[in-house]
Amino acid sequence: MTHDLILKGGRVIDPSQKHDGVCDVAFTDGKISGFGKDLKGAREIRDVSGYIVTPGLIDLHTHVYWGGTSLGIDADEFCRASGVTTSVDTGSAGPGNWPGFRKHVIEKSQARILAYLHVSHAGIYGFDHRVMVGESRDMAMMNPIDCAEVADKNRDLIVGIKVRVGLHASGDQGTAPLNVALQVANEVGMPLMCHIDHPPPSYEEVVNMLRPGDVLTHAFRPFPNAPCTAQGTVKPEVLAARKRGVIFDIGHGKGSFSFKTTRAMLANGFQPDVISSDVHKLCIDGPAYDQVTTMSKFLLMGMSLNDVVAASTVNAAMALKRPEYGSLKVGSLGDATILTVKEGKFDYADVTGEHMTGDRKILSEGVVLKGAWWHPKRTNKFRKVAG
Repeated sequence: MTHDLILKGGRVIDPSQKHDGVCDVAFTDGKISGFGKDLKGAREIRDVSGYIVTPGLIDLHTHVYWGGTSLGIDADEFCRASGVTTSVDTGSAGPGNWPGFRKHVIEKSQARILAYLHVSHAGIYGFDHRVMVGESRDMAMMNPIDCAEVADKNRDLIVGIKVRVGLHASGDQGTAPLNVALQVANEVGMPLMCHIDHPPPSYEEVVNMLRPGDVLTHAFRPFPNAPCTAQGTVKPEVLAARKRGVIFDIGHGKGSFSFKTTRAMLANGFQPDVISSDVHKLCIDGPAYDQVTTMSKFLLMGMSLNDVVAASTVNAAMALKRPEYGSLKVGSLGDATILTVKEGKFDYADVTGEHMTGDRKILSEGVVLKGAWWHPKRTNKFRKVAG
């Protein structure tokens, strides 16, 4: 068999196969076509010995409606630099502006973009440096009928329904926007992703309403509305939600990740299901930066490299209900990320201003997207070898 591309000699970490060891990965026609030792026969072979190869990283929480919303960033530029092959936009667009997002951004992007569709008519339309208007504050902006219709007609790209609740996003509306979004999610048979910020509503109210397979993003946020108590224990409603099958996603962003909360959660054995950056215009230059920086913070906090990779690959794929993502199994999507873990002293900051010094940092060194080498803008360091 002749493959299109082989990555040869890397340390392959693929939690979907419980694999961590040196082997080769091959790609043909945009899919994984080989996995094992000493693969041969390819039009292009890249020597990645000394590097880590993982399934293509999935960032489950991003905002990439560039030009359509003020918080949007360029997906291709972000993904290529940070090792992300699938960027999941979480509610930048609602049913009123979805067609523009699909036509002008998603269909023109090289990187894979999936989306949670916002139940609010225009999505997150008022999020900027000087204007902060929560789209869920006015219930007249909720558009469940059109949201259900658009989601149903765009199942190739829309993976679920998004809603934002909390003082900043929904004012004094409490759980009312979440009620509407849950009706839409039930109608179309899709999971829901719920943002939470300051109360009202409370963290406990929100997780009690979520169904198995729904995602709570900003799950490790600081007080108020943290998932842990002042005594450092995990709130019982949070434990019950996990047992029920609710998915806990980081969604770092500008205001939603705390070292203090993370220390408490990890001390109780409560790791996040998914690690995501919530990257947008207001946090791409800090404190979130990108997906690999967010992953590095969990390495700093004591999670193993394999668990960090799992939370950015196979676990995210399961949340998307797309098992062909986030895996290097033969037949899966032909996406891979090449990483290094650099040793040294690195400064990390959370959203409260707390800083920690870490001795390791995960760096993205290259990307295979849709079965082909997706060249980074910086100098290509992986030599081609004869096929």
